[in-house]
Amino acid sequence: MTDRPLIHLVDDDEAIRHSASFMLRAAGYRVQTYPDGVAFLEVAAEAEPGCILLDVQMPRMDGLGVLAELNSRGIAMPVIVLTGHGDVSVAVQAMKGGAVDFVEKPYEKALLLDSLNAAFGSVEERSTREALEKDAHRRLASLTDRERDVLKGLVEGLTNKAIAERYAISPRTVEIHRAHVMQKLEVDSLSAALRLAFASGLGFD
Repeated sequence: MTDRPLIHLVDDDEAIRHSASFMLRAAGYRVQTYPDGVAFLEVAAEAEPGCILLDVQMPRMDGLGVLAELNSRGIAMPVIVLTGHGDVSVAVQAMKGGAVDFVEKPYEKALLLDSLNAAFGSVEERSTREALEKDAHRRLASLTDRERDVLKGLVEGLTNKAIAERYAISPRTVEIHRAHVMQKLEVDSLSAALRLAFASGLGFD
């Protein structure tokens, strides 16, 4: 096992694949190369997660087509597209298609490495966010409908009295449900309960 991040380099130019691979490995990355987008798509579903460096101008299928296909298959690796110099329209299309960044050819080493660092940072952030969201959904699933109603009221900033009036129950009953919510969510403060609620999407209906 290695903790060096992996880059999938997809470019039909053999010289670029060779030179970019050398530079990226020297910078501490692992690199797997593919001669075109179709070749990468053939293995993408089973490929080890990493960042995709994707050339736009390629035979058989261009980079935008590859990007669209990755999206349709639900392959969520970050993509940096390599565009021709000044090809702003293509870069914009790529970003709209889900690419995290674009780098113009011929690219500057520092610029490319900065872009890669940001892309891998977004992976870690998304992974953390997804783990939190999953945990929040798990905890909220244990709530009864009424406990969930009480939590929704708390998310809206309502007092116990206002929640009681909304659901035609007594404030004391709200207090009991609120205590159960805290216990089931495994939290000891309202702020922690609200963070879980927000992470699960409660309050954004």
